[in-house]
Amino acid sequence: MTAIPRDPHAESRPRQEVTLAHIAKLAGVSAPTVSKVINGHPGVASSTRRRIEDLVREHGWRRRPDAAESSAVVEVVFESLDSLWALELIQGMDEVTQSYGMVLGLTDMRGRRTPHAGWIDQVLARRPLGVIAVSADIPQRQRDRLASRSIPLVALDPRGEPEHGVPSVGATNWNGGLSATRHLLELGHRRIAMVTGPGTLMCCRARLDGYRAALDAAGVPQDPRLVRTAPLYVEGGRAEGAALLAGPDRPTAVFAANDLQALGVYQAAHRAGLRVPEDVSVVGFDDLPLAQWADPPMTTVRQPLKKMGAAAAQMVLTLASGAAPDEDRVELATRLEVRSSTAPPARGPIFP
Repeated sequence: MTAIPRDPHAESRPRQEVTLAHIAKLAGVSAPTVSKVINGHPGVASSTRRRIEDLVREHGWRRRPDAAESSAVVEVVFESLDSLWALELIQGMDEVTQSYGMVLGLTDMRGRRTPHAGWIDQVLARRPLGVIAVSADIPQRQRDRLASRSIPLVALDPRGEPEHGVPSVGATNWNGGLSATRHLLELGHRRIAMVTGPGTLMCCRARLDGYRAALDAAGVPQDPRLVRTAPLYVEGGRAEGAALLAGPDRPTAVFAANDLQALGVYQAAHRAGLRVPEDVSVVGFDDLPLAQWADPPMTTVRQPLKKMGAAAAQMVLTLASGAAPDEDRVELATRLEVRSSTAPPARGPIFP
């Protein structure tokens, strides 16, 4: 592998003096070749492309802000658009971008955690003002290529802790898990189960931690058999709900990590001949439209999805203008919506 030449004067040189011609000289290529790489165009060998990108990153080259060089597009990358909460997020983002005369460009990764290798070239060719990643991981090399073109990146509901320097928007998931479990405790439940989501998702870990914190604060011992992990879909809630409700020592209440899982618990209870909430109380998370139309209407933690989308769009546009957002991490408040799927346990309050 050819070593990248280092410029001994790079650290002392003002950033504005680092030009495409300077990068081209260090890389041993022509300025048009560097321009191809910078603008995401094909026709450059992969080894040469990597060498140029490394030099761009090392020397801190940034495209000079120029509205004429960018299109009126904000690119949004979804891990999956096949979700009921994606629409609300899009509505919130669209309201903000429309008010600025801009449009959204959508990428559906169809369940992948990271975009495919060619995605970054496609995005750079569209010259967006900014990129919003929804529950998606953008690899470091792709983040570097966005940064080298002064295209800001914002993480919305990130899978894990956001990378340093990547602003993010989320919700108070820990507090939502706490309030859901505390509600069940206040009704008199003590044998409370949770169907959580994948541990790779920061939101699911936070909701589970809130559940555990509420039990600890109430002095209720935690039974690890009452915590089940499942995909964030109806099928996951139905399978793990059936397992929880099958035994003689079944829980009197179940808190699910999202509304779809909670709906699956409804189905598991029905198949087991149990009634909601007379035999088992159920709480969801998100407050999707289906929650209020469930039978019975679902008690759930409202996540302000539309506001989260709007906050992410406003943040990325602020960054694109060259300004800094007020906060690098924004968490919008969740709120418990009490409906008809929760009630005191059939045997009355059970105290530890």
